[in-house]
Amino acid sequence: MKKTSSLAFLLLMLFSTGFSNSIKANDFPNAGAYLDYISNEYKLLSQDLWDYTRAASRGKSARKVEKRRKELITTTTQAKNRIKRMPDYEGDTSLRDTIVSFLEISNILLREDYAKIVDLEEIAEQSYDLMEAYLTAQEQASEKQKKAGDMVDQQYDAFAAAHNITLIETEDKISKKLEQSGKVIKYHNVVYLIFFKSFKQEAYLMDALSSNDINAIEQNRSALISVSEEGLKKIKAVSPFESDNSMILATNSLLKAYISEANNEITKMTDFNLEMEKFEKTKAAFDAIKPSKRTKKDVNNFNNAVNNINNKVKEYNTTQKEMNKNREDLFANWQKASDKFMDRHIP
Repeated sequence: MKKTSSLAFLLLMLFSTGFSNSIKANDFPNAGAYLDYISNEYKLLSQDLWDYTRAASRGKSARKVEKRRKELITTTTQAKNRIKRMPDYEGDTSLRDTIVSFLEISNILLREDYAKIVDLEEIAEQSYDLMEAYLTAQEQASEKQKKAGDMVDQQYDAFAAAHNITLIETEDKISKKLEQSGKVIKYHNVVYLIFFKSFKQEAYLMDALSSNDINAIEQNRSALISVSEEGLKKIKAVSPFESDNSMILATNSLLKAYISEANNEITKMTDFNLEMEKFEKTKAAFDAIKPSKRTKKDVNNFNNAVNNINNKVKEYNTTQKEMNKNREDLFANWQKASDKFMDRHIP
């Protein structure tokens, strides 16, 4: 008989909508039928499981699927109670009890771990540390779920061995997709954190620029160069994913662009701010001179200062416009590379 993978089996149970309360032990002529009943009863629900998993792995936020999480809490509770009433097989309750334990663990994950993930998602964008905590919480929850699935898998093999059932070791297609998705997401998270650290630092720099705080601009400009150079070293140490280096190339290009932005465009804009301060002093000094007391030299000097600052304003506006366009394009290109990577590797 075909062996149902623990993870697929687990998810089928999670999405269960009904389990007959009238099933008796003598409904199963042999142990194989006992196992087959569980698999066949829920196999139609496996696609629902994959659709949910795929949506979450491809970027649908935890908040958007919050309703589904709450539904699954109810579903796992009901499934656990139904499976508790499932008969043993010739006095053997091991498989049934293991599945009940699995559902209890899953229910705790849904009620506690994933509730925490929903809360962390709300604030993850605020800082690198919060984003790291959010992604770590996701990976920890996934690992707990995997261990629970391994527990079922081991008991499944033990049940088969105890009852002389020969299993064909073929892995369920959904299980393969889930396993692949886990690898992709873990890899993507590593690259994402390298990207996000510089992305967030650049946002701090833009805030300082908009407030015209020269000291803050310089501090955040230097910090952007530093974290981006650090990111380049980290991304260099990342290996391609199944020969795909698209995320490495995209992140490498973005980090280099941030360094260039900090050294060139931001420097020009900082110089403009200094020029503006200089002009304001010149204007204040000129305004302090009574019109009747102004010499031709005073007027000429001020007019030259006005012409100079007007040219600087034009240069500033052009630089700012080009920088903003480049920033938008850079992020869009990185996001496009990220989406294509996920589409290419997540089944």
